[in-house]
Amino acid sequence: MAQRPSVKGVADVVALIDGLGKITGRAQVIWFLVFGGLFLDAYSNAALSAGLGPMTSQMELTSTQVSILTATAPALAIIFNPVGGWLATRIGRVPPLLIAKVFAIAGALLAAFAGDFTVVWLGRVLVGVAYGIDFAVAMALLAEYTPAKLGGRLNLWQAVWYVATTSNLALALVFFNLDVGADIWRWSVGSAAVVAIMLLIGQWLMLRESPTWLASKGRLDEAVVNLDRIYAIKAVAGKPDEATRAATEAPAIGFRQAGLLFKGEYLPRTVLSSVISLGQSMQYFAVGWYLPLISLTIFGESFEKATIGSMVFNAFGIAGGLLSAYFGRRLGLRLSSAAGFAGVFVALLAMGLTFEKVPTAVAFLLPVLFILCHSAGPGANGKSIAALSYSSDVRALGTGVTGMVGSFGSVVGLYVFPQIKDSLGLADTFLVLSVVPLLGLITCLAIKWDPTKAASPDEAAGQDRTAVGTQPGSPESAESVTAR
Repeated sequence: MAQRPSVKGVADVVALIDGLGKITGRAQVIWFLVFGGLFLDAYSNAALSAGLGPMTSQMELTSTQVSILTATAPALAIIFNPVGGWLATRIGRVPPLLIAKVFAIAGALLAAFAGDFTVVWLGRVLVGVAYGIDFAVAMALLAEYTPAKLGGRLNLWQAVWYVATTSNLALALVFFNLDVGADIWRWSVGSAAVVAIMLLIGQWLMLRESPTWLASKGRLDEAVVNLDRIYAIKAVAGKPDEATRAATEAPAIGFRQAGLLFKGEYLPRTVLSSVISLGQSMQYFAVGWYLPLISLTIFGESFEKATIGSMVFNAFGIAGGLLSAYFGRRLGLRLSSAAGFAGVFVALLAMGLTFEKVPTAVAFLLPVLFILCHSAGPGANGKSIAALSYSSDVRALGTGVTGMVGSFGSVVGLYVFPQIKDSLGLADTFLVLSVVPLLGLITCLAIKWDPTKAASPDEAAGQDRTAVGTQPGSPESAESVTAR
Protein backbone atom coordinates (compact mmCIF):
# COMPACT_ATOMS: atom_id res chain seq x y z
CA MET A 1 0.00 0.00 0.00
CA ALA A 2 1.47 3.32 -1.11
CA GLN A 3 2.38 5.74 1.64
CA ARG A 4 0.16 8.80 1.78
CA PRO A 5 1.88 12.14 1.21
CA SER A 6 2.35 14.31 4.26
CA VAL A 7 0.98 17.86 4.28
CA LYS A 8 3.10 20.20 6.39
CA GLY A 9 2.02 23.53 4.89
CA VAL A 10 0.68 25.52 1.95
CA ALA A 11 3.46 24.47 -0.42
CA ASP A 12 2.55 20.80 0.04
CA VAL A 13 -1.13 21.46 -0.66
CA VAL A 14 -0.27 23.49 -3.77
CA ALA A 15 2.08 20.76 -5.00
CA LEU A 16 -0.58 18.06 -4.59
CA ILE A 17 -3.20 20.11 -6.47
CA ASP A 18 -0.69 21.11 -9.16
CA GLY A 19 0.15 17.43 -9.63
CA LEU A 20 -3.34 16.74 -10.96
CA GLY A 21 -3.58 16.36 -14.72
CA LYS A 22 -7.21 17.46 -14.87
CA ILE A 23 -10.21 18.45 -12.77
CA THR A 24 -12.87 15.75 -12.58
CA GLY A 25 -15.76 14.52 -10.48
CA ARG A 26 -16.79 16.59 -7.47
CA ALA A 27 -13.96 19.04 -8.11
CA GLN A 28 -15.40 19.80 -11.55
CA VAL A 29 -18.87 20.46 -10.08
CA ILE A 30 -17.44 22.70 -7.36
CA TRP A 31 -15.33 24.57 -9.89
CA PHE A 32 -18.34 25.42 -12.05
CA LEU A 33 -20.45 26.30 -9.01
CA VAL A 34 -17.92 28.99 -8.12
CA PHE A 35 -18.05 30.17 -11.73
CA GLY A 36 -21.82 30.32 -11.29
CA GLY A 37 -21.38 33.33 -9.02
CA LEU A 38 -19.60 35.18 -11.82
CA PHE A 39 -22.48 34.19 -14.12
CA LEU A 40 -24.89 35.77 -11.63
CA ASP A 41 -22.85 38.98 -11.46
CA ALA A 42 -23.00 39.36 -15.24
CA TYR A 43 -26.64 38.29 -15.39
CA SER A 44 -27.65 40.93 -12.84
CA ASN A 45 -25.88 43.64 -14.82
CA ALA A 46 -27.45 42.49 -18.09
CA ALA A 47 -30.89 42.40 -16.47
CA LEU A 48 -30.76 46.13 -15.86
CA SER A 49 -29.21 46.87 -19.26
CA ALA A 50 -31.86 44.92 -21.20
CA GLY A 51 -34.76 46.54 -19.37
CA LEU A 52 -33.38 50.03 -18.99
CA GLY A 53 -35.43 51.53 -21.82
CA PRO A 54 -38.84 50.27 -20.61
CA MET A 55 -37.93 51.14 -17.00
CA THR A 56 -36.97 54.67 -17.99
CA SER A 57 -40.29 55.15 -19.79
CA GLN A 58 -42.45 53.59 -17.06
CA MET A 59 -40.85 55.50 -14.18
CA GLU A 60 -40.13 58.63 -16.21
CA LEU A 61 -36.50 58.63 -15.13
CA THR A 62 -34.18 61.54 -15.87
CA SER A 63 -30.79 60.99 -17.52
CA THR A 64 -29.14 61.63 -14.15
CA GLN A 65 -31.29 58.96 -12.48
CA VAL A 66 -30.42 56.50 -15.25
CA SER A 67 -26.71 57.21 -14.77
CA ILE A 68 -27.05 56.73 -11.02
CA LEU A 69 -28.85 53.39 -11.44
CA THR A 70 -26.33 52.03 -13.91
CA ALA A 71 -23.33 53.17 -11.88
CA THR A 72 -24.59 52.13 -8.42
CA ALA A 73 -23.61 48.43 -8.48
CA PRO A 74 -20.02 48.97 -9.68
CA ALA A 75 -19.70 51.98 -7.35
CA LEU A 76 -20.59 49.77 -4.36
CA ALA A 77 -18.19 47.15 -5.69
CA ILE A 78 -15.37 49.68 -5.27
CA ILE A 79 -15.92 49.36 -1.52
CA PHE A 80 -16.95 45.72 -1.29
CA ASN A 81 -14.26 44.20 -3.53
CA PRO A 82 -11.61 44.78 -0.84
CA VAL A 83 -14.17 43.98 1.88
CA GLY A 84 -14.75 40.63 0.19
CA GLY A 85 -11.01 40.07 0.03
CA TRP A 86 -10.66 40.93 3.72
CA LEU A 87 -13.48 38.56 4.68
CA ALA A 88 -12.00 35.76 2.58
CA THR A 89 -8.64 36.23 4.29
CA ARG A 90 -10.13 36.21 7.79
CA ILE A 91 -13.03 33.72 7.73
CA GLY A 92 -12.37 31.64 4.61
CA ARG A 93 -13.33 31.69 0.94
CA VAL A 94 -16.73 29.99 1.06
CA PRO A 95 -18.73 32.00 3.67
CA PRO A 96 -18.42 35.32 1.77
CA LEU A 97 -19.68 33.65 -1.41
CA LEU A 98 -22.82 32.46 0.39
CA ILE A 99 -23.33 35.89 1.98
CA ALA A 100 -23.08 37.47 -1.48
CA LYS A 101 -25.91 35.29 -2.81
CA VAL A 102 -28.21 36.43 0.00
CA PHE A 103 -27.56 40.07 -0.90
CA ALA A 104 -28.11 39.28 -4.60
CA ILE A 105 -31.50 37.67 -3.89
CA ALA A 106 -32.65 40.57 -1.73
CA GLY A 107 -31.46 43.16 -4.25
CA ALA A 108 -33.12 41.52 -7.25
CA LEU A 109 -36.46 41.09 -5.49
CA LEU A 110 -36.43 44.62 -4.08
CA ALA A 111 -35.80 46.13 -7.52
CA ALA A 112 -38.32 43.88 -9.27
CA PHE A 113 -41.18 44.93 -6.99
CA ALA A 114 -40.12 48.57 -6.67
CA GLY A 115 -42.68 51.31 -7.05
CA ASP A 116 -40.30 54.22 -7.50
CA PHE A 117 -36.73 55.19 -8.30
CA THR A 118 -35.52 55.12 -4.69
CA VAL A 119 -36.53 51.50 -4.11
CA VAL A 120 -34.97 50.39 -7.41
CA TRP A 121 -31.79 52.17 -6.37
CA LEU A 122 -31.77 50.40 -2.98
CA GLY A 123 -32.08 47.10 -4.82
CA ARG A 124 -29.08 48.00 -6.96
CA VAL A 125 -27.16 48.88 -3.78
CA LEU A 126 -27.64 45.33 -2.51
CA VAL A 127 -26.68 43.91 -5.90
CA GLY A 128 -23.51 46.02 -5.80
CA VAL A 129 -22.60 44.60 -2.39
CA ALA A 130 -23.07 41.07 -3.75
CA TYR A 131 -21.13 41.83 -6.92
CA GLY A 132 -18.21 43.32 -5.00
CA ILE A 133 -17.86 40.48 -2.53
CA ASP A 134 -18.45 37.63 -4.98
CA PHE A 135 -16.05 38.65 -7.71
CA ALA A 136 -13.09 39.26 -5.40
CA VAL A 137 -13.50 35.97 -3.55
CA ALA A 138 -14.51 33.74 -6.47
CA MET A 139 -11.39 34.46 -8.50
CA ALA A 140 -9.14 33.83 -5.49
CA LEU A 141 -10.91 30.54 -4.76
CA LEU A 142 -10.78 29.44 -8.39
CA ALA A 143 -7.04 30.11 -8.46
CA GLU A 144 -6.59 27.90 -5.39
CA TYR A 145 -8.85 25.15 -6.74
CA THR A 146 -7.06 24.98 -10.11
CA PRO A 147 -3.82 23.10 -10.90
CA ALA A 148 -1.10 25.41 -12.23
CA LYS A 149 -1.02 23.76 -15.66
CA LEU A 150 -4.75 24.52 -16.02
CA GLY A 151 -4.48 28.13 -14.85
CA GLY A 152 -5.66 29.36 -18.25
CA ARG A 153 -9.11 28.02 -17.37
CA LEU A 154 -9.62 31.02 -15.11
CA ASN A 155 -10.00 33.10 -18.28
CA LEU A 156 -13.20 31.21 -19.05
CA TRP A 157 -14.96 33.61 -16.66
CA GLN A 158 -15.11 36.03 -19.59
CA ALA A 159 -17.05 33.53 -21.73
CA VAL A 160 -19.33 32.90 -18.73
CA TRP A 161 -19.92 36.67 -18.50
CA TYR A 162 -21.12 36.85 -22.11
CA VAL A 163 -23.17 33.65 -21.78
CA ALA A 164 -24.96 35.25 -18.84
CA THR A 165 -25.52 38.50 -20.74
CA THR A 166 -26.85 36.66 -23.78
CA SER A 167 -29.11 34.50 -21.60
CA ASN A 168 -30.74 37.53 -20.04
CA LEU A 169 -31.20 39.22 -23.41
CA ALA A 170 -32.85 36.05 -24.76
CA LEU A 171 -35.11 35.94 -21.73
CA ALA A 172 -36.02 39.60 -22.30
CA LEU A 173 -37.13 38.66 -25.81
CA VAL A 174 -39.31 35.90 -24.37
CA PHE A 175 -40.93 38.34 -21.96
CA PHE A 176 -41.39 40.84 -24.81
CA ASN A 177 -43.26 38.27 -26.89
CA LEU A 178 -45.42 37.38 -23.88
CA ASP A 179 -46.69 40.98 -24.01
CA VAL A 180 -45.76 41.86 -20.44
CA GLY A 181 -45.56 45.46 -21.62
CA ALA A 182 -43.53 48.08 -19.76
CA ASP A 183 -43.08 45.64 -16.86
CA ILE A 184 -40.59 43.66 -18.93
CA TRP A 185 -37.74 45.11 -16.86
CA ARG A 186 -39.29 43.74 -13.67
CA TRP A 187 -39.31 40.22 -15.09
CA SER A 188 -35.75 40.63 -16.33
CA VAL A 189 -34.41 41.94 -13.01
CA GLY A 190 -36.49 39.52 -10.94
CA SER A 191 -35.21 36.50 -12.84
CA ALA A 192 -31.77 37.20 -11.31
CA ALA A 193 -33.24 36.29 -7.91
CA VAL A 194 -34.16 32.83 -9.25
CA VAL A 195 -30.59 32.30 -10.46
CA ALA A 196 -29.20 33.50 -7.12
CA ILE A 197 -31.46 31.14 -5.12
CA MET A 198 -30.36 28.15 -7.21
CA LEU A 199 -26.71 29.10 -6.76
CA LEU A 200 -27.09 29.65 -3.02
CA ILE A 201 -28.53 26.15 -2.58
CA GLY A 202 -25.91 24.54 -4.84
CA GLN A 203 -22.94 26.31 -3.25
CA TRP A 204 -24.18 25.69 0.29
CA LEU A 205 -24.51 21.97 -0.41
CA MET A 206 -21.37 21.41 -2.48
CA LEU A 207 -18.64 23.96 -1.81
CA ARG A 208 -15.77 23.03 0.46
CA GLU A 209 -13.27 25.42 1.97
CA SER A 210 -10.03 25.92 0.08
CA PRO A 211 -7.37 23.47 1.34
CA THR A 212 -4.76 26.10 0.55
CA TRP A 213 -6.42 28.68 2.80
CA LEU A 214 -6.86 26.12 5.57
CA ALA A 215 -3.18 25.22 5.38
CA SER A 216 -2.21 28.89 5.50
CA LYS A 217 -4.06 29.10 8.83
CA GLY A 218 -2.30 26.03 10.19
CA ARG A 219 -5.47 23.92 10.00
CA LEU A 220 -3.71 20.99 8.35
CA ASP A 221 -6.15 18.29 9.51
CA GLU A 222 -9.04 20.14 7.81
CA ALA A 223 -6.89 20.80 4.74
CA VAL A 224 -6.23 17.10 4.12
CA VAL A 225 -9.91 16.27 4.71
CA ASN A 226 -10.93 18.77 2.01
CA LEU A 227 -8.23 17.55 -0.36
CA ASP A 228 -9.96 14.17 -0.14
CA ARG A 229 -13.49 15.58 -0.42
CA ILE A 230 -12.71 17.78 -3.41
CA TYR A 231 -10.07 15.87 -5.37
CA ALA A 232 -10.00 12.41 -3.74
CA ILE A 233 -6.37 13.10 -2.83
CA LYS A 234 -5.42 10.89 0.12
CA ALA A 235 -2.94 12.68 2.37
CA VAL A 236 -2.10 12.97 6.05
CA ALA A 237 -1.47 16.02 8.19
CA GLY A 238 2.16 16.26 9.21
CA LYS A 239 3.96 18.45 11.69
CA PRO A 240 3.64 22.08 10.53
CA ASP A 241 6.80 23.26 8.80
CA GLU A 242 8.68 26.45 9.61
CA ALA A 243 6.82 28.41 6.94
CA THR A 244 3.42 27.35 8.26
CA ARG A 245 4.31 28.19 11.86
CA ALA A 246 5.61 31.58 10.79
CA ALA A 247 2.47 32.27 8.75
CA THR A 248 0.05 31.28 11.51
CA GLU A 249 1.89 33.24 14.20
CA ALA A 250 2.34 36.36 12.06
CA PRO A 251 -0.30 39.13 12.28
CA ALA A 252 -3.40 38.39 10.19
CA ILE A 253 -3.45 40.06 6.80
CA GLY A 254 -6.03 42.85 6.66
CA PHE A 255 -6.63 46.33 5.29
CA ARG A 256 -3.63 47.68 7.18
CA GLN A 257 -1.40 45.32 5.23
CA ALA A 258 -2.76 46.39 1.83
CA GLY A 259 0.45 48.36 1.37
CA LEU A 260 2.24 45.05 0.90
CA LEU A 261 0.68 44.86 -2.56
CA PHE A 262 2.64 47.97 -3.53
CA LYS A 263 6.05 46.88 -2.24
CA GLY A 264 8.89 44.80 -3.61
CA GLU A 265 8.07 42.21 -6.23
CA TYR A 266 4.33 42.71 -5.72
CA LEU A 267 4.42 46.34 -6.92
CA PRO A 268 4.73 45.67 -10.69
CA ARG A 269 2.23 42.80 -10.41
CA THR A 270 -0.31 45.04 -8.70
CA VAL A 271 0.22 47.88 -11.16
CA LEU A 272 -0.10 45.58 -14.18
CA SER A 273 -3.20 43.73 -12.97
CA SER A 274 -4.82 46.99 -11.82
CA VAL A 275 -4.23 48.76 -15.14
CA ILE A 276 -5.54 45.79 -17.12
CA SER A 277 -8.58 45.56 -14.85
CA LEU A 278 -9.20 49.32 -14.99
CA GLY A 279 -8.78 49.53 -18.76
CA GLN A 280 -10.91 46.52 -19.62
CA SER A 281 -13.76 47.61 -17.33
CA MET A 282 -13.77 51.18 -18.65
CA GLN A 283 -13.87 50.13 -22.29
CA TYR A 284 -16.45 47.38 -21.72
CA PHE A 285 -18.86 49.36 -19.59
CA ALA A 286 -18.52 52.41 -21.85
CA VAL A 287 -19.11 50.48 -25.08
CA GLY A 288 -19.97 46.81 -24.53
CA TRP A 289 -22.63 47.49 -21.89
CA TYR A 290 -24.33 49.91 -24.29
CA LEU A 291 -24.47 47.46 -27.19
CA PRO A 292 -28.31 47.64 -27.26
CA LEU A 293 -27.98 51.40 -27.89
CA ILE A 294 -25.37 50.81 -30.59
CA SER A 295 -27.60 48.09 -32.07
CA LEU A 296 -30.50 50.55 -32.25
CA THR A 297 -28.33 52.94 -34.22
CA ILE A 298 -27.14 50.22 -36.61
CA PHE A 299 -30.26 48.06 -37.02
CA GLY A 300 -33.07 50.52 -36.47
CA GLU A 301 -35.49 51.66 -33.74
CA SER A 302 -36.91 48.29 -32.68
CA PHE A 303 -36.60 46.54 -29.30
CA GLU A 304 -36.45 43.12 -30.96
CA LYS A 305 -33.85 44.12 -33.55
CA ALA A 306 -31.70 45.89 -30.98
CA THR A 307 -31.86 42.93 -28.57
CA ILE A 308 -31.09 40.36 -31.27
CA GLY A 309 -28.23 42.54 -32.53
CA SER A 310 -26.84 42.79 -29.01
CA MET A 311 -27.11 39.00 -28.62
CA VAL A 312 -25.11 38.54 -31.82
CA PHE A 313 -22.42 40.88 -30.50
CA ASN A 314 -22.33 38.94 -27.23
CA ALA A 315 -21.98 35.66 -29.13
CA PHE A 316 -18.63 36.94 -30.34
CA GLY A 317 -17.84 37.77 -26.71
CA ILE A 318 -18.44 34.13 -25.83
CA ALA A 319 -16.10 33.07 -28.64
CA GLY A 320 -13.45 35.53 -27.49
CA GLY A 321 -13.80 34.40 -23.89
CA LEU A 322 -13.24 30.79 -24.93
CA LEU A 323 -10.24 31.80 -27.03
CA SER A 324 -8.76 33.76 -24.12
CA ALA A 325 -7.77 30.53 -22.36
CA TYR A 326 -5.89 29.43 -25.49
CA PHE A 327 -4.16 32.78 -26.05
CA GLY A 328 -3.35 33.07 -22.35
CA ARG A 329 -1.66 29.67 -22.46
CA ARG A 330 0.25 30.31 -25.70
CA LEU A 331 1.20 33.99 -25.32
CA GLY A 332 0.89 34.48 -21.58
CA LEU A 333 -1.59 36.79 -19.87
CA ARG A 334 0.53 39.91 -20.36
CA LEU A 335 1.10 39.64 -24.11
CA SER A 336 -2.42 38.44 -24.85
CA SER A 337 -3.69 41.50 -22.94
CA ALA A 338 -1.39 43.75 -24.98
CA ALA A 339 -2.65 42.24 -28.25
CA GLY A 340 -6.26 42.63 -27.12
CA PHE A 341 -5.76 46.27 -26.14
CA ALA A 342 -4.16 46.92 -29.55
CA GLY A 343 -7.17 45.42 -31.35
CA VAL A 344 -9.64 47.42 -29.23
CA PHE A 345 -7.68 50.62 -29.91
CA VAL A 346 -7.90 50.04 -33.67
CA ALA A 347 -11.61 49.15 -33.43
CA LEU A 348 -12.49 52.29 -31.46
CA LEU A 349 -10.54 54.52 -33.83
CA ALA A 350 -12.27 52.96 -36.83
CA MET A 351 -15.70 53.22 -35.16
CA GLY A 352 -15.14 56.88 -34.39
CA LEU A 353 -13.89 57.79 -37.86
CA THR A 354 -16.49 55.82 -39.85
CA PHE A 355 -19.63 55.83 -37.67
CA GLU A 356 -22.78 56.29 -39.80
CA LYS A 357 -20.54 56.78 -42.87
CA VAL A 358 -20.14 53.14 -43.91
CA PRO A 359 -22.49 50.31 -44.99
CA THR A 360 -24.32 48.38 -42.28
CA ALA A 361 -22.06 45.33 -42.75
CA VAL A 362 -18.94 47.35 -41.94
CA ALA A 363 -20.68 49.13 -39.06
CA PHE A 364 -21.54 45.69 -37.68
CA LEU A 365 -18.03 44.24 -38.05
CA LEU A 366 -16.31 46.99 -36.04
CA PRO A 367 -18.16 46.32 -32.76
CA VAL A 368 -17.53 42.62 -33.43
CA LEU A 369 -13.78 43.35 -33.63
CA PHE A 370 -14.04 45.34 -30.41
CA ILE A 371 -15.82 42.53 -28.52
CA LEU A 372 -13.53 39.79 -29.84
CA CYS A 373 -10.31 41.62 -28.97
CA HIS A 374 -11.64 42.73 -25.60
CA SER A 375 -12.92 39.33 -24.48
CA ALA A 376 -9.97 37.33 -25.84
CA GLY A 377 -7.42 39.60 -24.16
CA PRO A 378 -7.73 42.13 -21.33
CA GLY A 379 -11.40 41.40 -20.61
CA ALA A 380 -10.50 37.99 -19.22
CA ASN A 381 -6.98 38.68 -18.01
CA GLY A 382 -7.76 41.61 -15.72
CA LYS A 383 -9.18 39.25 -13.11
CA SER A 384 -7.08 36.16 -13.83
CA ILE A 385 -3.67 37.83 -13.62
CA ALA A 386 -4.46 39.17 -10.15
CA ALA A 387 -5.69 35.81 -8.88
CA LEU A 388 -2.48 34.11 -10.06
CA SER A 389 0.03 36.78 -9.00
CA TYR A 390 -0.14 36.57 -5.20
CA SER A 391 0.55 33.92 -2.58
CA SER A 392 -2.44 32.54 -0.67
CA ASP A 393 -2.03 34.77 2.39
CA VAL A 394 -2.66 37.94 0.35
CA ARG A 395 -4.42 36.52 -2.72
CA ALA A 396 -7.95 37.48 -1.74
CA LEU A 397 -6.80 40.93 -0.66
CA GLY A 398 -4.96 41.33 -3.98
CA THR A 399 -7.94 40.29 -6.08
CA GLY A 400 -10.11 42.57 -3.95
CA VAL A 401 -7.93 45.63 -4.51
CA THR A 402 -7.64 44.88 -8.23
CA GLY A 403 -11.39 44.39 -8.41
CA MET A 404 -11.87 47.72 -6.64
CA VAL A 405 -9.79 49.45 -9.31
CA GLY A 406 -11.76 47.66 -12.03
CA SER A 407 -15.05 48.70 -10.44
CA PHE A 408 -13.87 52.30 -10.47
CA GLY A 409 -13.37 51.91 -14.23
CA SER A 410 -16.90 50.51 -14.52
CA VAL A 411 -18.33 53.55 -12.74
CA VAL A 412 -16.40 55.91 -14.99
CA GLY A 413 -17.52 54.03 -18.09
CA LEU A 414 -21.17 53.84 -17.07
CA TYR A 415 -21.51 57.36 -15.74
CA VAL A 416 -19.18 59.31 -18.02
CA PHE A 417 -20.08 57.63 -21.31
CA PRO A 418 -23.64 59.07 -21.46
CA GLN A 419 -22.33 62.51 -20.56
CA ILE A 420 -19.64 62.47 -23.26
CA LYS A 421 -22.07 61.03 -25.79
CA ASP A 422 -24.58 63.81 -25.13
CA SER A 423 -21.87 66.44 -25.52
CA LEU A 424 -19.83 65.09 -28.44
CA GLY A 425 -21.98 62.45 -30.14
CA LEU A 426 -21.30 58.73 -30.42
CA ALA A 427 -18.55 58.96 -33.07
CA ASP A 428 -16.32 61.40 -31.17
CA THR A 429 -16.95 59.48 -27.94
CA PHE A 430 -15.36 56.39 -29.50
CA LEU A 431 -12.30 58.48 -30.41
CA VAL A 432 -11.98 59.80 -26.86
CA LEU A 433 -12.31 56.30 -25.42
CA SER A 434 -9.52 54.96 -27.66
CA VAL A 435 -7.05 56.50 -25.19
CA VAL A 436 -8.01 53.80 -22.64
CA PRO A 437 -6.78 50.72 -24.57
CA LEU A 438 -3.73 52.68 -25.75
CA LEU A 439 -2.63 53.27 -22.15
CA GLY A 440 -3.36 49.62 -21.36
CA LEU A 441 -1.19 48.50 -24.29
CA ILE A 442 1.72 50.69 -23.17
CA THR A 443 1.53 49.35 -19.61
CA CYS A 444 1.48 45.71 -20.77
CA LEU A 445 4.58 46.29 -22.87
CA ALA A 446 6.40 48.15 -20.09
CA ILE A 447 5.86 45.67 -17.22
CA LYS A 448 7.22 42.19 -17.91
CA TRP A 449 5.53 40.14 -15.14
CA ASP A 450 3.46 37.15 -16.21
CA PRO A 451 2.30 34.52 -13.69
CA THR A 452 2.00 31.86 -16.39
CA LYS A 453 5.74 32.19 -17.05
CA ALA A 454 6.86 32.13 -13.40
CA ALA A 455 6.89 29.77 -10.43
CA SER A 456 3.84 29.53 -8.17
CA PRO A 457 3.83 32.49 -5.73
CA ASP A 458 2.98 30.08 -2.89
CA GLU A 459 5.95 27.84 -3.63
CA ALA A 460 8.26 30.84 -4.03
CA ALA A 461 7.00 32.34 -0.77
CA GLY A 462 7.47 29.03 1.03
CA GLN A 463 11.07 28.79 -0.19
CA ASP A 464 11.74 32.34 0.95
CA ARG A 465 10.32 31.69 4.42
CA THR A 466 12.43 28.57 4.83
CA ALA A 467 15.52 30.36 3.60
CA VAL A 468 15.05 33.27 6.00
CA GLY A 469 15.04 30.90 8.98
CA THR A 470 13.79 33.48 11.45
CA GLN A 471 11.93 32.72 14.64
CA PRO A 472 8.15 32.40 14.19
CA GLY A 473 6.28 35.54 15.06
CA SER A 474 9.29 37.85 14.72
CA PRO A 475 8.96 40.99 12.57
CA GLU A 476 11.36 39.52 10.02
CA SER A 477 9.33 36.33 9.83
CA ALA A 478 6.06 38.19 9.38
CA GLU A 479 7.56 40.28 6.62
CA SER A 480 8.94 37.27 4.76
CA VAL A 481 5.49 35.66 4.81
CA THR A 482 3.94 38.51 2.87
CA ALA A 483 6.76 40.03 0.86
CA ARG A 484 6.39 37.94 -2.26
